[in-house]
Amino acid sequence: MRVVLAEDSMLLREGLVRLLGEAGANVVDAVGDGEELVRAVVEHKPDVAIVDVRMPPSFTDEGLRAAIEARKQVPATAVLVLSQYVEESYASDLLADGNGGVGYLLKDRVSNLDQLSDALERVASGGTVLDPEVVAQLFAQRQRDPLEKLSPRERDVLKLIAEGRTNSAIARTLVVTEGAVEKHISSILTKLDLYPSEDEHRRVMAVLAWLQGAA
Repeated sequence: MRVVLAEDSMLLREGLVRLLGEAGANVVDAVGDGEELVRAVVEHKPDVAIVDVRMPPSFTDEGLRAAIEARKQVPATAVLVLSQYVEESYASDLLADGNGGVGYLLKDRVSNLDQLSDALERVASGGTVLDPEVVAQLFAQRQRDPLEKLSPRERDVLKLIAEGRTNSAIARTLVVTEGAVEKHISSILTKLDLYPSEDEHRRVMAVLAWLQGAA
């Protein structure tokens, strides 16, 4: 898997390059600001662009804006955003185009090689990966109708969907059959007035859009 990395801290950038190599990724370019990220994505057309949210000059959301611009110029590029803190608005902006292939992880999560490798594979294949802390905060903000319509088990299923889990992974986590998971998902979509789709990615994006108040 070919990766472009954008991180302004040289020490952290070098550490991430080594870590990504251990996770099975080939870092074709590692840059220190948003403009260089866009250039590198256009030049190398990587499978995944990994970017820190806060980059020079203002250290607010330059990295995120650069990632969005890079996807506009090279639409097939998957994006994995790293952040020191949970910032729900950044997750919303990242997901806004509805095309999938996006992830939002807290930096302390990337030291786990299995989690990092799994996140890269999922976003590269067009999936959506949200850090569990992001999902938890989104749910905390939406503890009112129509979320109140869902049963406790349906909420468990919805949280796992929002994290990008497959039906089989949800079944293993909750120790139920895949058939039971499918029934829960059908019920969730009906209760949330979301159109059921056979496309797994569209279903996940619909649920995430509802969580962020955009559905």
